[in-house]
This record gives sequence, structure tokens and C-alpha cells, in this order.
Amino acid sequence: LFFVVWVILIVNYVFILLDLRVIANTKLDFNSLYEAAYADPVSGMPNRFSCDVLIDKYRDEELPEDIGCVMIEMTNLPEINSKYTHSAGNKALKRFSAILTTASLSQCFVGRNGGNKFLAIFEKCDQAALDNFLASIDAGLAYYQKEDGAVPISYRAGTALNSEERLRQITELIALANRRVYHENVYSENIRNESIYQ
Repeated sequence: LFFVVWVILIVNYVFILLDLRVIANTKLDFNSLYEAAYADPVSGMPNRFSCDVLIDKYRDEELPEDIGCVMIEMTNLPEINSKYTHSAGNKALKRFSAILTTASLSQCFVGRNGGNKFLAIFEKCDQAALDNFLASIDAGLAYYQKEDGAVPISYRAGTALNSEERLRQITELIALANRRVYHENVYSENIRNESIYQ
């Protein structure tokens, strides 16, 4: 009887180990699927689908006044790809993405909106928050540009603050910020050519 009890305990222990291994593998598979669905494979930041999920949060309701948006374009990515290599372009994109992620901490959501475009959405936002975010990007780029062999990165940004615009839909706010990317919001190799945030 003693021997039978020990055999049963050992068999149960083996099955528990097998169950734990299955659970661990399932968790790894889930994390892989989650990353595939929500994380951009090149930059490692939230992808277009993640941006759309956040946009959908506001799609069917009146837009709050205290929401802000920044559209960002890494302007020289095509030049980096052609002058150096696509590998160098991917490295620069990853580094710029890391700078954006650091600048966004405790401030806003930021994700890669496709290609060389990025979207930042702020809740409970004012102009100072937008300015601080852009200043943090500048500071991160200034630090990066001092590194040996750093490939210069330039970007443009357009901002829109709903407390000033009084728009009803988040898509309108994003579209406005996107249009402003190409009007007087030029950032070149971390040197602000224009100090106007529209």
C-alpha cells in the first residue's frame, strides 16, 4: 500500500509538471500572437492596429476638449535606406521609435502609424504637454546624434489640440495634425528650423 501511494504521488507530480509546461508554452504562444497583433515588428512599438484600437475608443462619442494629437514623420528614412542600407534604415527607425517611446512615458500613447509615420494621442492634454513631448524628442535626438557613427535623423511634427479646435471626431483631429506636418513644423537633424507648433 505504501508503494502504491508513492507511485500515485509520483505520477501526479509528473502530470503536474507536464501541465505547467503546457501552460508555459500556451503563454508563450499567446505572447507571440499578442506581439504579432499589437506590436510593430521593426520598431517594437504599438502598430497601426493598436492605433486603430485607441481611435475606436472615441469614434462613436463626442470628442473631449482635453484631447491632443501629434503626427510625426521621420523625413529622411528613404534617404537613409538608399544612402546606407535598409538595415541601417531599420536601426535608425528603431532608435527613433525608442526616443518617441521614452518621450511618451507618463504623457501619451504613441504608435507607428505605418511607414515613417507615428501617431501620439494625449488625454487630459494642454499645449504645455505637447511642447514637453516635442522637447523630449529633441533632447533624445540630441543625445543620440552625439554617438559615434550615428546616422542623422530628421523629422517633422504637426499638432492639434481639441481645446482650440473644438472638433467632434478624433479622425478630424488626427487629419488636422497630419496636414500640419507639412506646414511650418520642420525638424532637421534635431535642429528646429521653425519654432511654431500649429
